Amino acid sequence: MHYEIRHKPAFSTAFITLNPGEAITAEAGAMASMDSHLSMTTQFSGNLIEALLKKFLGGESFFVNVFRNSTSQAAEVVLTQGTVGDMEVVELKAGESLCFQPGAYVAHMGKVNIGVQWAGFTSLLAGEGLFKLRLIGPGLVFFGAYGGISEHRVNGEFVVDNSHLVAYSPDIKMNIRLSGGLLGSVTSGEGLINRLQGNGKIYLQTRSLDGLVRFLRPKIIKLK
Repeated sequence: MHYEIRHKPAFSTAFITLNPGEAITAEAGAMASMDSHLSMTTQFSGNLIEALLKKFLGGESFFVNVFRNSTSQAAEVVLTQGTVGDMEVVELKAGESLCFQPGAYVAHMGKVNIGVQWAGFTSLLAGEGLFKLRLIGPGLVFFGAYGGISEHRVNGEFVVDNSHLVAYSPDIKMNIRLSGGLLGSVTSGEGLINRLQGNGKIYLQTRSLDGLVRFLRPKIIKLK
């Protein structure tokens, strides 16, 4: 398998070449184009119970699509995401895992297992749900974000705006709090922050969908 992410960082698209016998699993709706001799099958994201958990607790689609090359020649599939922004690929070793915010997962290749992990009631209060999607290696995982993506290693404690967190190591604990006192949190425009604790990698997006909504809402109201 060979892949290349083009049109970075604003309109990132994954061009993936599958060798004979190879397959890749992608989120429903991620395919932009594919060679005609590739086969595509739709299936539950895991078994029925797992698919329900991922749909209603992990914020992902009920179904996934499997693109398989059953021919004797290489074939290409092009995958994209729903938001404007960057895409990255991470290789998970056997037993290594990464948690994703809703909507970040695009596709995976290899023996990757997709499940959900408890995120806590504070995550629900922040509008991020009780559970996060958790992918366990070995294999490659493609994921995307709104804006550019940056990687950061947490050693101890690190503070982020929750709407900028894309993915994180499962050993890192989230602790969502007001950015200051009640008045300061409102007047500063920061609202809730996520005080991360632990050791591991996190991935951040440079833009916030919540910020985009706040920017557009008064303009849309004026047009009505």
